[in-house]
Amino acid sequence: MTELEKARQTIKEVDKQMAELFKTRMDAVKAVAEYKRTHGLQVTDNAREAEVIRRNSKMVEDETLKSYYVDFLQHNMDISKNYQHRILEGMRVAFSGVEGAFANIAANKVFPDAIAVPHPDFKSAYDSVVNGDCDAVILPIENSFNGDVGQVMDLAFFGSLYINGVYDISVVQNLLAVKGTTMDEVKTVISHPQALGQCASYIRKHGFETVEAVNTAVAAKQVAESGRHDIAAIGSDEAAVKFGLKKLEAHINESNNNTTRFAVFSRSAKTPSAADSNFIMLFTVTNEAGSLGKAISIIGENGFNLRALKSRPTKELIWSYYFYAEGEGNIHSEAGKKMISELKEKCSNIRVLGSYEKEIAL
Repeated sequence: MTELEKARQTIKEVDKQMAELFKTRMDAVKAVAEYKRTHGLQVTDNAREAEVIRRNSKMVEDETLKSYYVDFLQHNMDISKNYQHRILEGMRVAFSGVEGAFANIAANKVFPDAIAVPHPDFKSAYDSVVNGDCDAVILPIENSFNGDVGQVMDLAFFGSLYINGVYDISVVQNLLAVKGTTMDEVKTVISHPQALGQCASYIRKHGFETVEAVNTAVAAKQVAESGRHDIAAIGSDEAAVKFGLKKLEAHINESNNNTTRFAVFSRSAKTPSAADSNFIMLFTVTNEAGSLGKAISIIGENGFNLRALKSRPTKELIWSYYFYAEGEGNIHSEAGKKMISELKEKCSNIRVLGSYEKEIAL
């Protein structure tokens, strides 16, 4: 056997082994895809890909071969992602509103292969996951200019779903009207309260009356169906295209950095492996002097950084509140378990709403 024949025989044997390993690897990829469906996670994770390449490339010492091996690893991951996309094509993601709503845009960005399922309001979208009609729901939790979305926070407090990811979506509001409408004809603007708040100074400047809608896309639909020139909607470019409206003025929101944080809720909680992960928890404190201060101290004493603390009325008892807390650190670590144990002594109720590796800007 010549040296060429020996080399070809070696390649043949390696290819046979690689085929078996490829099938094993893709079985594992399928399991990863199903896990992501169950926990409402997106396919692409650039940070993890970079870490895998950094770690695995160390196994090849030859610097010339290492660059080829990096390409090999990236190609494998691209194939894996393509397979995951195919598996997740039937995933159903709920959102509040109609096509063109910012939540619809967010759902399409986070889950490009899934079926985005519209619902008339936050609660029905949330309940569709509780009852199993949808795999996950994406809901707004906060706007950088106009603050918290209280209805969603209440659903989180009283509901059973978990947050497994938080995504930042840039929001640009536009004034949308029936084609042929001029600015001087518009007397009233319709939109979701959050959008009206984001554009409050613009609305005051023009002296518009305001009417609230379930969301921005519903407002656009109402204006389109009315055919009237005295009303306009505040909404997205996508809503304008969807409902055939004219953009009278673009980018009317007061802040140039108008961003909405969307959370993905699912029925199962995810346990992140990274030490630098984030967590969200909800709790109520006992009616004793200093109980809230003691709860906050416990969080810090166990090495966790509290980024946000917000209160909402429980609606069960007058002047009774629950607290929504966002923090940094792995709450599933031993330190996290110790913190939760200590908090239970000071809190009448406590629930870890979710944990995730990092917040992703899309």
